[in-house]
Amino acid sequence: MITARLHVAKEKVGERMTGRQKIEAALSREGTHEFPVVICYEQVYIRDHWEQLTSCPWWFQYVPDLERQMLWHREVIEKTGQDWFDLPGFYSREERRNISIEDHPEGIVRLNNRTGKEEKLIKPEISGWSASTGSQSVHPEHIPETPEEIEAAILLPPDSSLDVLRSEGRADLADEMLKEFGGNLFPMYRLSSPLWCCYNLWGFEGMMGMIGSRTDLVEFACSRFLASAIAGIRKAAALGAEGIWVEEALTDMISPQSFELLDVRFLKQLMEEIHAMGMKSFYYFCGNPEGKWEQILSVGADALALEESKKGFSIDIEDVVTRVGKRCTVLGNLDAVGILQDGNDEQLKAEISRQLAAGGQNGGRFIMSVGSPVTPGTSVDRVQRYCDLVRELQHVKTE
Repeated sequence: MITARLHVAKEKVGERMTGRQKIEAALSREGTHEFPVVICYEQVYIRDHWEQLTSCPWWFQYVPDLERQMLWHREVIEKTGQDWFDLPGFYSREERRNISIEDHPEGIVRLNNRTGKEEKLIKPEISGWSASTGSQSVHPEHIPETPEEIEAAILLPPDSSLDVLRSEGRADLADEMLKEFGGNLFPMYRLSSPLWCCYNLWGFEGMMGMIGSRTDLVEFACSRFLASAIAGIRKAAALGAEGIWVEEALTDMISPQSFELLDVRFLKQLMEEIHAMGMKSFYYFCGNPEGKWEQILSVGADALALEESKKGFSIDIEDVVTRVGKRCTVLGNLDAVGILQDGNDEQLKAEISRQLAAGGQNGGRFIMSVGSPVTPGTSVDRVQRYCDLVRELQHVKTE
């Protein structure tokens, strides 16, 4: 088992820090004077901007070939300009020997030459919306209503050692990316909270109904999702990740009591496992944190990320820093629509400066970020400009 270790960079006058060193320093108790810059939901940004980011065809993301995988990853990382990157899993070596991607008359097909199985690959839709459907939500045909049905619906990963993961070659792409980018950029892995995973199990209406009437079943489902997430954390450590991004949504809609019982106690276990594996934890709470601030801070994450003000609520970065009180690192929540997409250059500069100043008030424990995914209508050049401006404006006195 490989345990990732975080080496906090010591800032030296006149010495330029790498993006990885900036994030390591921002996560330390001492903080940093050189603020890192990132975007959240990197996978969404890549999906929505594929043709702007890389010259490779869209189906390269599925190829079992390391060289072609590295080609498109390299172009994306260079054009984005942020200070971290997502660390991927990959096919086993045996799968790579047997799988090929072929351009058939009916479209792009993934073929397993050993089993003869063919799978048509569908080009990802920009924004994730399908032109052929209306409402976009999860509507399961069957709602699991017993522990046995939940067990059947939430299959736990096999209990295989992490040595097997590497010996099978599933870490080969991660190794190549760490070799090329890991010295300068911070490697990340992403998971969903156990309660947020329940959305895919029951859909919105079913999840909220279960939280209100069948707490026992929600607890049982969360315990299953927790076991799966812990397996994911250990996989991330084996791949060489240094940080785990834990995301959730909709939990601003439940009571503080339900939040504590069905979410916070499972999140605490997740954060403990992340730390036990030598990695840093990032908790992204989507929605309005009002009424849950102390619970959110109690989960024990190393860094807290929040949305920008929208949907009828306000999340001001200066207020966030005051509430956090230097207890953890704060990620910025720059407005992805009003500022990044629609704002002019002066508005972008002003908001970055304001957020960096707030980060200085948190003792330099700050990472500049966008509060929500980069929109499809935001150009790659605009994202690069955002990253460049943070580096130009980043030297802020901390307190």
